[in-house]
Amino acid sequence: MEKLPALADLAATEEAILGGTTARRGDVVIARGEGCWLWDTQGRRYLDLTAAQGVAMLGHCHPTLSQAIAEQAHCLIACPNFFYNDVRARFAAALRQVLPDHLSHVFLANSGAESIDGGLKLARLATGRTGIVATMRGFHGRTVGALSLTWEPKYRKPFEPLLDVTHVPFNNLERMDAAVDENVAVVVLEVVQGESGVIMGDAAYLRGVEEICRERGALLMIDEIQTGFGRTGRWFAHQHHGLRPDIICMAKGIGGGFPMGAIAYTEAVHQALYPGAHGSTFGGNPLACAAGLAALRIYREEQLIERSAAMGQLLLERLNQALADRTAVREIRGLGLMVGIELREKVGRYLKALMEEHGVIALPGGSNVLRLLPPLTISEAEIEVGVQAIAAVLPD
Repeated sequence: MEKLPALADLAATEEAILGGTTARRGDVVIARGEGCWLWDTQGRRYLDLTAAQGVAMLGHCHPTLSQAIAEQAHCLIACPNFFYNDVRARFAAALRQVLPDHLSHVFLANSGAESIDGGLKLARLATGRTGIVATMRGFHGRTVGALSLTWEPKYRKPFEPLLDVTHVPFNNLERMDAAVDENVAVVVLEVVQGESGVIMGDAAYLRGVEEICRERGALLMIDEIQTGFGRTGRWFAHQHHGLRPDIICMAKGIGGGFPMGAIAYTEAVHQALYPGAHGSTFGGNPLACAAGLAALRIYREEQLIERSAAMGQLLLERLNQALADRTAVREIRGLGLMVGIELREKVGRYLKALMEEHGVIALPGGSNVLRLLPPLTISEAEIEVGVQAIAAVLPD
């Protein structure tokens, strides 16, 4: 057997074997994390304002979460769904407590894209229809079903033909009204479009879409993968507008960083199900459920939903103060700890400068938005570190 790669060869080894689908940020090899911070194999520290692409909502390696995963790993890792399981039942009950009352049933999956695909299946089964309507600039994942909903041509074009999906402009109720007819099974929306640049759904538009769905018998499915579990200052983003979706899709924060996804749906949708209608080998495994159970407890005990709202307001205020009158900045917008800084040019070089010169990691949103998705545990001091770094790299 060949020797494993030396420390200096780790990046090259990973790229040679696993590369081809992801653009890397240099040859940095991340080896450790704690709270809002990451360390590479050279010992350099980075402030992670992405929460590992919106996943590490509790910060990296939260001790309560890590302990729950370790204890469960010594007890039971895998348990097929044709058996009941103790930790799965407890997690389901805890998740049900934080869901809106009308979403009384849950299917446990492994990822956001898997949750989206499952949601499409449930909607078609419940309505007996096949039509799907989604919005331009929306992003829902890269599996075939989720990719069909995703609008950006650079993601879609190489894999067409995909599912037949009608895409209409976001925040345009007239176009949505024209698109939803008696053949549409489901309308799929993000309340805040994250990937395209933290684009806010207008309250009147969102409520209007819900009304159109009710009138025409289509289901409303909200993608809460990035916005769920306190990211926007509420448990779920649709709660800001009093919406009652038929289906919501969850992932990212549900397991506090551990891979997990879920679909929540109404009793009416549940009534259409039958054994074998959907399934997952790994979905709802005891290890993931232990992580999810611990994460839900941490969200509540540390009041992270409320904290997200308060710290998000502070982050917006400090960014507006620090970047006032910057000609490079077109707009700063956000909801909770989901913030976008729209620039007048492409964002790539500023992301590079933030990481290389200041040890701060941020995300793009579309081509010209600097997107921030920090852990909900971020402190005022850490926010200030991030704001000062952003102010330093953006031109006057």
